[in-house]
Amino acid sequence: MTPHVEPDPQAGAAVKAADRAHVFHSWSAQGLIDPLAVAGAEGSYFWDYDGNRYLDFTSGLVYTNIGYQHPRVVEAIREQAGRLATFAPAFAVDVRSEAARLIAERTPGDLDKIFFTNGGAEAVENAVRMARLHTGRAKVLSAYRSYHGATSTAINLTGDPRRWPSDTGSAGVVHFWAPFLYRSPFYSSTQAEESARALQHLEDTIAFEGPQTVAAIVLETIPGTAGIMTPPPGYLAGVREICDRYGIVFVLDEVMAGFGRTGAWFAAEHYGVVPDLMTFAKGVNSGYVPLGGVAISAEIAATFDRRPYPGGLTYSGHPLACAAAVATIRVMEDEKVVEHAAHIGETVLGPGLRELAERHPSVGEVRGLGAFWALELVRDRETREPLVPYNASGGAAAPMAAFGAACKKNGLWPFINMNRTHAVPACNITEAEAKEGLAALDAALTVADEHTV
Repeated sequence: MTPHVEPDPQAGAAVKAADRAHVFHSWSAQGLIDPLAVAGAEGSYFWDYDGNRYLDFTSGLVYTNIGYQHPRVVEAIREQAGRLATFAPAFAVDVRSEAARLIAERTPGDLDKIFFTNGGAEAVENAVRMARLHTGRAKVLSAYRSYHGATSTAINLTGDPRRWPSDTGSAGVVHFWAPFLYRSPFYSSTQAEESARALQHLEDTIAFEGPQTVAAIVLETIPGTAGIMTPPPGYLAGVREICDRYGIVFVLDEVMAGFGRTGAWFAAEHYGVVPDLMTFAKGVNSGYVPLGGVAISAEIAATFDRRPYPGGLTYSGHPLACAAAVATIRVMEDEKVVEHAAHIGETVLGPGLRELAERHPSVGEVRGLGAFWALELVRDRETREPLVPYNASGGAAAPMAAFGAACKKNGLWPFINMNRTHAVPACNITEAEAKEGLAALDAALTVADEHTV
């Protein structure tokens, strides 16, 4: 249970004033935003200075996989700070070595070497650099419905509209359509058709780009912010086969899907696929201290046995971040968080969301697994017209804004992107909390229903 906190609006006003005076927020028009002043958080909840408590169905930015303020992780950070708060990355440090070992034990196949970064975007940047150096090729292929980060290469790899303001058109990135049956670009009617046609499209793209020019294919195992589209059976295995045939490095981005989010340590486990490189961040330590990394196959690691790898970060494998990772992984093991995420998805979130879809005409599709779900909201179920246009803003986005406001009024903090709302709570959310969230969604969807035809 979250503690009772006395409202303190005056303190909240001071926090808000300092934020507005000095903090420059990401992805925002600074003069048009009104950030909530957060007073505290615990488990699946957070609260403001006015005494309003919210069930967090975003888990931060889909990273607090073990919830807020887990005492074992907080204590591990405190203990590490007292023992060795920081040290340069060129040295062997016990907690860094232990974090790498624990991660490598859980990655699929021979992804046993870990290069640490400060977050997911840097992990993607370095994975692409490794692939280019390993192959001696320049081009990288990625999907349109994707997000890989906001640094230079990562934002060009990204497929959604956040790429557009920073897209130089010269980063060596080629985009293609990944499978998504609900909005199929291939006119498919079954998952098998969608998989086969998407693979043919990818192979055609490689053929016309020139296989000898392609260093890597980068895919989110299950796209996150872009819509949680679980790949159809056989698709990822087919990509693996194409990469093997042309000597292309296969990179899976597990920044959002990894560390229990899908009911497995990594989403790749669901599909029996082992990439050459795998990026991670977020859930590796529940975001308590910034950490990401690249898990590297033996073959690619061997490329740099006698050849220096030309990349590094001052805070790579920071001791506080690694201590948080070690504690988080041990908590997940001891408390069976991965198994719980699978269970909650199968027995509460999945069935509950599908039941909502039966009653609300604004829900076009429900998809996901574990603690990783999306609801596609539509104006018309027959035509599948989105509730708001693609990349809508201002008045065009009003129906989703109204839905979001209704969620918050009901004590639920929603994850909203374009015409979708995602149900991505902490992986250790209780059944009672999950049902509380579903009830709040149920009430809010009546607002979305008002905009259907």
